[in-house]
Amino acid sequence: MSAGQTRTQTVGRELIMEREFDAPKELVYAAHVSPDHIARWWGPAGWDTHSYEMTVEPQGIWHYCMRSSTDGQEAWGKVTYFEVEENERLVYEDAFADLYGNEIEGMPKMLIKLYFSENGNRTILTSRTLFESEEELQRIMDMHAVEGMSESYDRLEEFLADQQKPRKEGQS
Repeated sequence: MSAGQTRTQTVGRELIMEREFDAPKELVYAAHVSPDHIARWWGPAGWDTHSYEMTVEPQGIWHYCMRSSTDGQEAWGKVTYFEVEENERLVYEDAFADLYGNEIEGMPKMLIKLYFSENGNRTILTSRTLFESEEELQRIMDMHAVEGMSESYDRLEEFLADQQKPRKEGQS
């Protein structure tokens, strides 16, 4: 697999996505756990992400909103972290939510396991998302979530490249 390609497959009620990034895994991991970083890449093209709470620890919460820059449409989410292994793995549940962080009944919940592994000086990010049923998985796919996550990974790739550019003296 080369950088820039997202491999996707479904197995039963699980969605597996994998992407290789030209960056060390510590930076790829940091991009997932910092509100300032995640705001720069999370969400499909044309959407901005705002974190209202982000505590990356077991039982910690990430409450966020993605907003379309074209029509103002909003999509709120709430993540509850279960396992946090720095630079190695994140395990969390992602649920549709409202602006107060209340989960929306009747919408799919996703148990997500992110694995960060080294391949030389590159990182392979593997996302394994388990749904309550194959129908819930199909529902998410019908919402174009796979395409949206691939676009997020494109944005992450750009963010990582920008973070690794040499900084001129006086810049941060």
